[in-house]
Amino acid sequence: MTGYTATVTVRLKEGVLDPEAETTRRALERLGFELEGFRSAERFEIDLEAQDETAAQQRAEEMTERLLANPTIHDYDIDVDQR
Repeated sequence: MTGYTATVTVRLKEGVLDPEAETTRRALERLGFELEGFRSAERFEIDLEAQDETAAQQRAEEMTERLLANPTIHDYDIDVDQR
């Protein structure tokens, strides 16, 4: 077994209201920053043991779909690196 770290980034899908991002965007604009868009995201780092990178990716995908993200309203990316 090899150690891997899966980094999962979860964000709301395009068109889903994101009040946290909207509040932050307005604050940044009040500070004088010009933005074309702004979205919030959550990042999770999962340390796990797996036979290979593919198995680690599959386990992280299952964890994400079962708990970390709601596929109806969220998009997500998973990056797996060997530790």
